[in-house]
Order: sequence, then C-alpha cells, then structure tokens
Amino acid sequence: MLKFYFNGSPNPTKVALFLEESGLPYQAIAVDTRKGQQFEPGFLKLNPNAKVPVIDDDGTVVFDSNAILLYLAEKHGLFLPDPRHRAETLSWLMFVATGIGPYSGQAVHFRHFTPEPVPYAHKRYQYEAERHYGVLDAHLSDRPFIVGGSYSFVDMAAWGWCRMADFVIGPEAWDKFPNVKRFVDTIGAREAAIRAVALKDKHSFKPNFDDEAKRFMYRHQYQA
Repeated sequence: MLKFYFNGSPNPTKVALFLEESGLPYQAIAVDTRKGQQFEPGFLKLNPNAKVPVIDDDGTVVFDSNAILLYLAEKHGLFLPDPRHRAETLSWLMFVATGIGPYSGQAVHFRHFTPEPVPYAHKRYQYEAERHYGVLDAHLSDRPFIVGGSYSFVDMAAWGWCRMADFVIGPEAWDKFPNVKRFVDTIGAREAAIRAVALKDKHSFKPNFDDEAKRFMYRHQYQA
C-alpha cells in the first residue's frame, strides 16, 4: 500500500486531495514538523530535504508535492489533461511549483512569523505573491479550471496554496482575485477536498508553536 507522509500544511493537503479523489488506497503517516520528526534519520532517507509530503509507492519514493502529483497522475492515468495540452500542463505546473508555492510560503513567513518586522522582505514577498495570484486570476477569467477546461491534477497543485490566499495576502485577497476565489470554492466543495482538509484532524500534531517548535521550523535563527 502507498505510504503518504504528511502534515496539515498546504503542500501535503494537495496530495491528500489527489489521493481522496482517486480512491487509491493509502496509509497516512503523520510527520510532526513542530517536533522535528522531519529531521529523523528514517525520514531523511526518504527525503534528504527534510520536508513533507513524501510518498513511498511500494518502494518507489517521491518527494515534493508537485512531483508527487505528476507521478501519480501519469502512473494511474487520472486527472490528466488531454495529451494535446501537455506543454500547457507542464507550464502551469511549474508556475505553481516555482511561483505560487514558494512566494506564498515566504509571504506567510514575513507576514505572520518573523520575530521582528522586516519591511523590505514583507513588501517583496507580498508583491510577488499578489502578482502570481493576479496572473492566475486573469487566466481563470474565462475558464473554470487551469488547463484544458477540465479538472486536473494541476488544479489540485494550485488549490493547496490558493485556498490559503487570505492568510497569505490578507482578507482582501478574495476581493482582489474573484476568479481564484471561485476556483477555490468550486474545488473546496468537493467531498474529496473536504476529506483531504480533515485528514490532519485524524492524527495528533503538536498544537502550540513554542520555542521548541521554532528551533525545528526556523533553524537559521539558532545557528551560532
């Protein structure tokens, strides 16, 4: 059975969405990053980058959420856009992987979690996050989904962070990007999405973001 190493953050949640949509049997294995479990030797053998999600598909290990989605979609022939849209599929997948994901993550960090304000970094990442959501919003202005007019794994890849746009940018995000809001609501109403979001509640994760958690999550602050 496929093993799915996860927590409740955006990137694992989009893989959970694919697994729930596909009906593939899987074992969910919680990795509590606030306890430093991502740095344990056994996990580092799966992902030397010490991040979730990871899957172990009967001995085939894949890490990085976007790589996992591509792997699963191609292996099982599920949620793939028509082959004539292959170039567009890869382009938008990389747009998520190199744009929406990392800029959203950094925008969240400098908005919510820095020990002291860093105005330049905050402005830089807010600007880039908003710019990327703006690109996607314009693209979705005349279509329900990102590639080929049908629901695909690329939509799942984008949904992971897009559903958090108000946390990334602020509550005004939904007014600024109404097409992204429609897209998020459409996917979020699916039964599989509801189950994917709720998966974390079936497992025990450290609730408080205390000094111990910060030492694991923000190790750069504690380097000599």
